[in-house]
Amino acid sequence: MAARDPRTDPKALLGKRLRRGRIAAGFTSQDALAARLGFDRTVVVKAETGDRPPTDAVLAAWVEACSLDAELFAELAELARSGGGPVPTWFEDYLEAEREALTLRIWQPVIIPGLLQTAEYARALFLAAQSDTSDEAIDALVNARLERQGILERPDPPHVVAVLDEVVMHRVIGSPQVMRDQLARAADLARRPYVSVQVVPIGNGANAGLAGGMSIASGDGTPDVLYMDAVEGQTSEKRSLVRQAAIAFDRVRGDALSRAQSRDLMLRLADELWKP
Repeated sequence: MAARDPRTDPKALLGKRLRRGRIAAGFTSQDALAARLGFDRTVVVKAETGDRPPTDAVLAAWVEACSLDAELFAELAELARSGGGPVPTWFEDYLEAEREALTLRIWQPVIIPGLLQTAEYARALFLAAQSDTSDEAIDALVNARLERQGILERPDPPHVVAVLDEVVMHRVIGSPQVMRDQLARAADLARRPYVSVQVVPIGNGANAGLAGGMSIASGDGTPDVLYMDAVEGQTSEKRSLVRQAAIAFDRVRGDALSRAQSRDLMLRLADELWKP
């Protein structure tokens, strides 16, 4: 792949300035700065090459460690992240990790996860969340979400463990028919040996994941990448935060029904709640 040109590529310009700041601050190697920041070396490498602009957390730590101009680098980062297309730049970090992952751990207390969504379920969510609800804009978002699901059709798909709160299946998204089709789709995917969908019963009360949804993408020789739901989603490779999320995921999964019981519950609720 050709090197990015900082004269024409804002991501490369940011990377060049970050590298210059690192060296000027006495961090002669990327490993040294990564150790200081508490992030994996690949975060520093990809930021400096322009392949992936740093997240706000990484940039703030970098600016502090290297005594950089916070306002200037915030402006450079905003410019670097302002790419077009239906997928926001901040989500590209997680999408890259998702494509390369061997294992995906997903917890969702609010909606069906994107990898399991039908087109109409996704469309209803986008219509509710976007300011631009033109057919063109919504179609682009739906298509981008469905393209993500292509990893499940690969000869070597990742092992997916999705844990859902039962509340997810009681919330009407779109219409009863959309919900019925969506639960049937999730139950069908759960029959695949590499897809595990488990449900935490609604009667269980509080659990360790009620603060919000999250996903952890784990690869071979690469750092785990955490995605967390928020007003605007956030991604992180910070090891301490990923560990906390993994512990919370394990605790929530411990409260879930078995795969077979969860599949039966999904199909039963599809008939009982959402029969047209």
